[in-house]
Amino acid sequence: MEMIGLDLHKRESQLASKAEDGAITDRRIVTSRERFTAVLGGRPRARILLEASTESEWVARHLESLGHEVIVADPNYAPMYANRSRRTKTDKRDARTLLDACETGAYRPAHRLSEARRHVRAELAVRDALVRTRTRYIALAKALVRRDGLRVPTSASAWVPTRIAALDLSPALATELAPLFAVYATLNEQIAAADRRIAAVAAGDPIVARLTTAPGVGPVTASAFVATIDADNDITRFRSAHELEAYLGVVPSERSSGEKRQLGRITKAGNGRMRWLLVEAGWQILRSKSSETAALRAWTRTIAQRRGKRIAVVALARRLAGVLYAMWRDGVPYDAQQLRPRVAAGAEVEHKRAG
Repeated sequence: MEMIGLDLHKRESQLASKAEDGAITDRRIVTSRERFTAVLGGRPRARILLEASTESEWVARHLESLGHEVIVADPNYAPMYANRSRRTKTDKRDARTLLDACETGAYRPAHRLSEARRHVRAELAVRDALVRTRTRYIALAKALVRRDGLRVPTSASAWVPTRIAALDLSPALATELAPLFAVYATLNEQIAAADRRIAAVAAGDPIVARLTTAPGVGPVTASAFVATIDADNDITRFRSAHELEAYLGVVPSERSSGEKRQLGRITKAGNGRMRWLLVEAGWQILRSKSSETAALRAWTRTIAQRRGKRIAVVALARRLAGVLYAMWRDGVPYDAQQLRPRVAAGAEVEHKRAG
C-alpha cells in the first residue's frame, strides 16, 4: 500500500508519498477539494497521515470519499516528529516526517468529532463570540459612565442599558453611548436565540439532560461538555476521571526528577472554552446556598484558606469534571450523597478519582 504524509495548510499543502517499490515523490498542491480529487482521485487505496487542524476534518472526509485510509494524528504526540530536524524546518521536511510516522506507526490518532457534535460546538462557539462581544460593550459603557463620576448599579447584563439610562447623563455622554446601545438589544436577542437552540439540543439528548442535574451546570455547560468529549455516548474511551481531567487541561503540570516532585499551574491542554465553563460553574457552586452543594463548598473553602480562592475554584472545576464523568459513566443523575470525601490537604493535586 502506498504511504502518504500530508502537511496540511490553509492555501497550499505538501505531500510526500512512498510507493510500494520505495520511490518517494514530493508534491505541493492547492488545498481544495478539486485539487485533492485531481491528484489523489482514481488511485489505488493509500494510507494518508495528516495532523489534526482546522482544515483536517473536511480534508480527511474528502480523502476517505476518494477511497483512501486517512489517519488524523494528534500533533502533541512528540514521537511522531522524531525524524524532524531541529535546525531546518520546511513543509517538505514536515511532510517527509509525517510519511515516516505513517510508515512506522509512530503516531497517536486524534479523536474525530461526529457531525452532530461538530454542529453543537459551532453553535457554542457562536454564542461564546456573542457573549464576549456583549461583555466588551458593557465594560466600555461602564468605563465611560465612570469617567463622568457616575456609577452603574449592579445588575444582570440585560439590564445594564436600563440602569445607565436612568442616570443623569450629560448630552455628550448620551451621544457617545448611543451606538453601543443601538446594537445591544440585537446582541441580547441573538444570545437568547442561541440559548434556545442549545436548550433544544439539551432536551433531546439524554446525556446532556442528565448532566444538567449537577449544580452549576446548565444546558450550555452540559452541551459543551458532551460535544467536547464526543465519546459517541461511550465515556469509557477515558479510562478514568483523571484521564478526562487531563484531556480538559485542568490538572497541574508536573516537573519531577528523582525524588523531587514539583507541581505547577494547570496544563491548559484541550478546549479552552470548556475549561472556562467549568470554572464558571465552580464560582456558581461556591456562591450557592443550596444544601446539595454544601459538601463541595466546604471542601473548596478549606483549600481557599491555604491556597486562595482562585486556586480553590480551579480545583473545584477539576472535581466537577470528575463528577460529570462519573454521572455519564454510571448513567445516574447528580446525587450529593454519593460524593466521596476528599482530603483537602492534598486537594490541589488530588484528581485521580471521580466524584
